[in-house]
Amino acid sequence: MIITITKDDGQVVYDTTMIEDENARANANMSISKIGTLNVLVEALNFASGTHQNNLELLLQSAEEAIVETPEGDEEVVEEDLEDES
Repeated sequence: MIITITKDDGQVVYDTTMIEDENARANANMSISKIGTLNVLVEALNFASGTHQNNLELLLQSAEEAIVETPEGDEEVVEEDLEDES
């Protein structure tokens, strides 16, 4: 399996089929499989999180009674940013 690793100083291309040690080759392929699975899960969680955030925003927009007046003056108000960073 050919994979490309991107580093700060460029890219390095590897061919795991060229690894002579069977255990090392199997470990490399297993790690590649795990990384792929984790990347799919991350994308799924980001999608689900974004969907729930949008649903919450729609719900709150239709609930005017939930709006809190912000205090005027020197008081510090702590806000939680729900914006999706991706």
